[in-house]
Parts: sequence; C-alpha cells; structure tokens
Amino acid sequence: MKKTSTRLADGRELIYYDLRDDAVRDAVDRRPLERTVTTSQVRRDPLLGDAVAIASHRQGRTYHPPADECPLCPSEGDRLSEIPDSSYDVAVFENRFPSLAGDAGRCEVVCFTSDHNASFADLTEEQTRLVLEAWTDRTSELSHLPSVEQVFCFENRGAEIGVTLGHPHGQIYAYPFTTPRTALMLRSVAAHKEATGGGNLFDEILEEELAGERLVLATDHWAAFVPYAAHWPYEVHLYPRRRVPDLLGLDEDARTEFPQVYLELLRRFDRIFGEGEPSTPYIAAWHQAPFGTLEEFEGVNRDDFALHLELFTIRRTSGKLKFLAGSESGMSVFINDIQPESAAQRLREVAS
Repeated sequence: MKKTSTRLADGRELIYYDLRDDAVRDAVDRRPLERTVTTSQVRRDPLLGDAVAIASHRQGRTYHPPADECPLCPSEGDRLSEIPDSSYDVAVFENRFPSLAGDAGRCEVVCFTSDHNASFADLTEEQTRLVLEAWTDRTSELSHLPSVEQVFCFENRGAEIGVTLGHPHGQIYAYPFTTPRTALMLRSVAAHKEATGGGNLFDEILEEELAGERLVLATDHWAAFVPYAAHWPYEVHLYPRRRVPDLLGLDEDARTEFPQVYLELLRRFDRIFGEGEPSTPYIAAWHQAPFGTLEEFEGVNRDDFALHLELFTIRRTSGKLKFLAGSESGMSVFINDIQPESAAQRLREVAS
C-alpha cells in the first residue's frame, strides 16, 4: 500500500491509498474554493447525559446530485470533484460539511472505489483489504489528535438509510467523547467482570454464539452471528476470534481473511429478499475501544473491549421498512419483527 497526503483548494486534507507503490498523486485541485466555515458544537443533554452535535451548516450540503456531477468521482476535464486526480483506488478526505469539526472532533469521507456504479460488495478482495488498511491507518492517525477520544468507521448504503450521494463511500467520525452506545457496552463489561471475578463478557458472548443456532458463518479468524437480542430485522455482528480493542490490533492472518468473510456477508445481505429485489439498504459500523481514559468504567481497560462490526438493514421484508416509531424513538425500546434465529437461518440459506 502507498499512502499520499495532499491538500484540497480550501485546505482540507486528502489522502490517496494505492495498491501500487509507483502511483504518483500530484494532481492539483483547480476549484475556486474558499475556506470551509463550520458551526459544529457538541451539547450535552443534562437529563440523559448524552451528547448532541449541532451542525446547522450541513443544511447546505450536496443532495442527490446527478451521476455526472458526483463529487466523489475522479475529476475529468472540466468536471472537477473532491478528487482532483483522474483515477484512484481508495481516497479519504475531510468532509466539506462535517458534523464534527475543530475541538468538537473531525469527520472524513472514505471513497471505496472510483467506480460510481459499484457497491462495496462488488470490490475485489485486494480492494477490500486496501479499504481495511485505510480504516486502520485513519484510526491510528485520528487517535493522536488531542480532541479525539473515539474513532468510528462506518458505511451507510441506500437511499432508505438517508444516503445523499450514490457513489460507494463510507465515513469516519472522530468523536471528542466516548459515545453513549460504547459507554453502555463498557458498563456491562465492567459489571460482568466484577460479578465473575475477571470474566470477559465479549468472550463469553462469542463462545456462546459459536455453538448456537444464530451463527451465520465462522472461519479460522472471524465469526458472524445474529445477536440474541437483535434490534434490527436482519442484524449480524462480525468478530475477530481473537479479542483485540481496535483495528490496529488485528494480526496479519485476520487481515488476510477479512475480505473474503466481509464480502460474503454483504453479498448475502443483497440476497435476503430474493432475486430481482433492489439492493438491500444497510449500515455497517465498526465498534472500537475509546482511546481516552476509561476511569469512569471502574476496573475496565481498553483490552477488555472487543473490536467488532455490526451490519444491519432497516428493511424487514420485501418493500417494507422498519421505522423507528413511538417505542423506539420515544423510549429507546426496540421491537423486532423478525425472530433472530429465523434471520440467522435465512442468512445461512443465501450463502454463495
């Protein structure tokens, strides 16, 4: 992998990740861009104790442009985009309309491929490995920023999810705090560790699922299963079989095997609802341990956390979506229309 860092016309960072070591990335951003002005701030809810990012400048972000005006495609002739070069393997740049900025964190866009009409599932194993290396590198780099406490790599796929750019891409949020969902996990891990005299909750969940009926697939270094209390109609958790706190901790064997496993999961998701159905909308979310101190989670350290990816769709059946209505949005109590064991069985049935 070759990494090349450069700057866009407004000063934002752009990084190319190339498969070939002889790739030259010297194209200049020719757009007449002024410096981006953001109004991001983080406000803490005094009742719930969680954080809300206020980012009113995002109202003017690019919204469903035609394919020939896609800002994530390579630049060509007079059609100038966020990527000044005429081609790329993987590109990462600072979001022009970030939800988090400055002391409130950082947001980046990850372009998985220059092919506008592809999806992640269309990537080769070599390309997928390159994306993994980009995620890992950005996790490392962002973790060293003084304002950053947690790094979150994720992909939203599909208009139903709210995606406004059709080009295959994901995002990275670098938060200045430990996110509420991660905090809940850490509290559960801390309580379990104390109650069992040192047991690890992640390890015990994985061991149980490896032997159970919700297992979707397992290899030498990875395991994927539908969780016992799945929140979403079709939800899969993907764990490395050796516990590590973040992407940086994956060994070479796990990195080598990841593309095959992940691409298989994505392709199964597209087959859940049968042939001829539109591509399945999904969210793919990497959960990594915070890089800040964990003093509030007594007795827990970073190594107690288990890196894992959560992949889920909001589609519950053909032509129908799972909406977060009264119980989910009002009280954070999810109601799942699909039995987790049935979802796991379906995901095994559609294996390639």
